[in-house]
Amino acid sequence: MRVILFVLDGLRPDGLQQAATPHVDRLIRQGASTYAARTVMPSATLPCHTSMFRGVPPQRHGITTNTWVPQVRPVPSLVDVLHQAGKRTAFFYNWEPLRDLADPGSLDRSYYMNNCHEPNGDEELARLAAATLREWTPDFAFVYLGGTDVAGHDHGWMSAQYLAAIGRADAAVGAVLAETDPEETVVIVTSDHGGHERTHGTEMDEDMTIPWVIAGPSVSAGRRLRQPVSIIDNPPTMAALLEVAPAPDWAGQVVREAINATDP
Repeated sequence: MRVILFVLDGLRPDGLQQAATPHVDRLIRQGASTYAARTVMPSATLPCHTSMFRGVPPQRHGITTNTWVPQVRPVPSLVDVLHQAGKRTAFFYNWEPLRDLADPGSLDRSYYMNNCHEPNGDEELARLAAATLREWTPDFAFVYLGGTDVAGHDHGWMSAQYLAAIGRADAAVGAVLAETDPEETVVIVTSDHGGHERTHGTEMDEDMTIPWVIAGPSVSAGRRLRQPVSIIDNPPTMAALLEVAPAPDWAGQVVREAINATDP
């Protein structure tokens, strides 16, 4: 079993529903999903991603802005836990502060491209990820696409430009999935936060509500999730899929309604 986590930065559920997203739509049909998952406060990129990987809210991990600071009481990242269990891990991303989502030495491969502000940056990053996965298969891969958030800040959430950026991100997801084995790969597509007008970071539902989509083997097909899903549920859920014990400090829960896996 392998897991790929796609994060489309700043993706609102209604944006996903309105944009042209054939690849994510297919995953929704084939898997389990919710348009009512919740992120954490402050609803900003680095605090939210830190919660997504370390399984605790910002009040616990201490990252409350987009500037990384060392943790006073360290919580292991999903990547650290997987690495210690002998799993191969990879990052593909185009927003540099995400480099601190794993401790040094936990990533087998890491690729950063400074292109999230470029119109086709997400697609360029996806081509790099696809080429890598064509010749090397990690147990866990993180693919971060930042163009949606940039479009929201530049043009406004739910603007035509924002919806077009979601469509380009969907094409990027499709390019990566073309190089994976659907019989061996679980795919999660989600976001770190939403947005309103040309900003985010508040407790407004537009900022706090995110989509969560999962598809692949061991996943319930065609299910609309009733179980509440939080961004901090990602680490224990992915660890369960990869048959790795969760870190004791993680506060999230396995999304049992979506998967047919058992705890290791």
